[in-house]
Amino acid sequence: MRLAQISREAPVLIAGPTASGKSGLAMDLAARDGRVIVNADALQVYGCWRLLTARPSMADEAALPHVMYGHVGRDQPYSVGHWLREVRAWLDRPVVIVGGTGLYFLALTEGLAEVPETPPTVRAEANALRLGDLAAMVAALDSQTAARIDLANPARVQRAWEVLRATGRGLAAWQADTPAPLIARKGAEALVLRPQVAWLNARIDRRFDQMIAQGALEEARAEAPFWHPDRPSARAIGAPELIAHLRGDLPLAAAVEAAKLASRQYAKRQRTWFRNRMRDWTPVPPS
Repeated sequence: MRLAQISREAPVLIAGPTASGKSGLAMDLAARDGRVIVNADALQVYGCWRLLTARPSMADEAALPHVMYGHVGRDQPYSVGHWLREVRAWLDRPVVIVGGTGLYFLALTEGLAEVPETPPTVRAEANALRLGDLAAMVAALDSQTAARIDLANPARVQRAWEVLRATGRGLAAWQADTPAPLIARKGAEALVLRPQVAWLNARIDRRFDQMIAQGALEEARAEAPFWHPDRPSARAIGAPELIAHLRGDLPLAAAVEAAKLASRQYAKRQRTWFRNRMRDWTPVPPS
């Protein structure tokens, strides 16, 4: 798809796997139309990571308006609900919303159930159970919710368990009361990048080498004193491997290779999500 084919009036949504070129397309559209670039990536919200999450550079942020990037502390709770409440404030102007978190786009275009926040005591109980007996956590879910979520995804299982434990009501029941979406799918130019796997994997590997050259190891070193693997911010791809190297558990070369593998696996999960949940989005080959 050429730039000229993309709407100048409708909100533009750009989803795609990591390293597929989403940010470059978003910047081209923002420059063409005077749009605000809105982040839809769950890892790029954290201020402690720029290089490892491939956040736009400081030069890019200075050149064009970017919002909702790097504004969340490493230990702050941040969910799709937080993101949806924040994005609402930007929808009265021309926007291009770009990122790799499919759940954000799903909530934006299909609505999000207004589930109460999880109390800290329940979160602590859930963290311990997830690490100690994930099978028990799965078994405790109500049947409706268990049939709807990805039971192989520990984060999704924990979220569902927390909702049931905290409210006495299954996540599926809450989702049945979902309000209208902020942007109807038919009212947006919804694009999903679908690169060839071999092309993307090679690009992921090159990009991680560039991250290391630009200072990703130093970024991890700065984060190491605050590191806690249970935090959502610790899910930055490559961070656990570089922290393991800094603690003496892995040689640097092995950490880099493990991080590249983790990035490729993450991209595969993203592609699966987009293929299954964004079938009505316009597929775009990367340029």
